[in-house]
Amino acid sequence: MSMSNSYGFKEEVANAISHGVGLILGIVGLVLLLVKAVDQQADALTITSMSIYGGSMIALFLASTLYHAIPYRRAKRWLKTFDHCAIYLLIAGSYTPFLLVSLRTPLAVGLMIVIWSLALIGILMKIAFVYRFKKLSLVTYLTMGWLSLIVIYQLAIHLEVGGLTLLAAGGLIYSLGVIFYVAKRIPYNHAIWHAFVLAGCACHFLAIYLYVEPI
Repeated sequence: MSMSNSYGFKEEVANAISHGVGLILGIVGLVLLLVKAVDQQADALTITSMSIYGGSMIALFLASTLYHAIPYRRAKRWLKTFDHCAIYLLIAGSYTPFLLVSLRTPLAVGLMIVIWSLALIGILMKIAFVYRFKKLSLVTYLTMGWLSLIVIYQLAIHLEVGGLTLLAAGGLIYSLGVIFYVAKRIPYNHAIWHAFVLAGCACHFLAIYLYVEPI
């Protein structure tokens, strides 16, 4: 996940390794989610939702790792596009189990449509203008994340306190990490941002794995 490729060699190594670890954990996470769903004889919607979420995690960490690990300029442009598109995928993917498994209400379905529509628009914008509208993209990422407040009352009813706490903690960690995302003068700022992404993603994974159950 990068807004620039102006990092030194050591920084890029740290950037690639940090999300390379995330890629491995994402694959393990998807397997765990699917094994649990199958063991519990979950319905098709639950299995699909877990697959979408796990796939979005893998896509995010794969895109980021490749972007930072591959130095070839010609490849960078396409990898940067993949990297930024994957951010939208992870945001929308993270919503999916909560909205379609835990809630399954008309409001949740409506929010699901809005979030995935915004993700699709964002992806198309990134494909067309990957080097432009950086601040707008950042605002869009944050706005999409905090639109979850629309269903906070329903989540409070259907999620246990532990799940709601992990969900909120993940959102706060992602948001605080943005400080380092934009702080270009701080050494290894992007690797620090990656650490926040890993922590936020871990919180959301635990919330989904431990607390998201069909109603």
